[in-house]
Amino acid sequence: MSLHIEYETDLSLDIPVEDIICNVVDTALDFYECPYEAEVNVILTDNPSIASINEEHRGLAKPTDVLSFPMLDYDIPGDFSFIDELPEEECFDPDSGELVLGDIIISVEKVIEQAEAYGHSKERELGFLTAHSMLHLFGFDHMEEDERIDMELRQEEILERVGL
Repeated sequence: MSLHIEYETDLSLDIPVEDIICNVVDTALDFYECPYEAEVNVILTDNPSIASINEEHRGLAKPTDVLSFPMLDYDIPGDFSFIDELPEEECFDPDSGELVLGDIIISVEKVIEQAEAYGHSKERELGFLTAHSMLHLFGFDHMEEDERIDMELRQEEILERVGL
């Protein structure tokens, strides 16, 4: 697995950010039995930057906690079987040969705010946002109530396996 983490803010979480993200990403890949070595990019940023990206891509001019940019369109969320049918250049990095899953952008400010608001640790909040985003990279969504409930259960399972 290749995990590229960029820290694009002066705000510090004072927790082992890379370890937490790596553990959650790896656990999510194992949980869904991804049959490929995978590549994920994570950017940690501030509220103004994520608000700008949110407005550009979703038309919402406000900060959000996490944005996900999946590179694949799944027929069935979490089912990687369709990838064998695609041209290799559409989904694999030509240099590493890894499956490119997509990008995750997390607001460090929101990690701090939400950990305090929900009464849990910054470690748990960062893990939660990473797990949530990984599910989006696997094709899951939460536009309908039953999808939201399903995603919440899946997130909790991943966090439980990580110990968060």
